[in-house]
Order: sequence, then structure tokens, then C-alpha cells
Amino acid sequence: MFEDIIELIKQVSEDRSVPRNIREKCTDCIKTLDGGKDPVDIRINTVISTLDEVSNDPNIPMYTRTQIWNIVSLLESRRK
Repeated sequence: MFEDIIELIKQVSEDRSVPRNIREKCTDCIKTLDGGKDPVDIRINTVISTLDEVSNDPNIPMYTRTQIWNIVSLLESRRK
């Protein structure tokens, strides 16, 4: 259901120019989307919240921030 979004988050999490704390949070987001037992809406909201926090990090590269915003937009479009 979230394969395309997980792939986009994985690109961010594997980018070595992104700070490690941000990559780790992206990895957590992948786990939440992929294997969560919570309802879909709760998983989406959890990931959006985490990514919103990540996008406000002052150390994040600008192009990565744009990628994160794109991912959040895709997630918001999948809410019920």
C-alpha cells in the first residue's frame, strides 16, 4: 500500500549527506508504515508528525527538506 512512499523515504535514509539523526528517523518511519499494527490513519499521522519534525531540523539539506515535503504531501493524500 505504501511501497512508493517507502521507496522515497528509503532514498532519504540512505543519503550520506543527510545527518544521521534524520536518517534514523526516516528508518523509523519506514518501520511504522510497513509493519505497524495500528490502523492506517494512525500510522500515516505518526509518520507525518515525525517527518514534519525532521523538516524543521536546521541541519537538513534544502533538497532533502523538499523531498520530505513531497513525501508528506503524498501521505496526506492517502488519508481517509
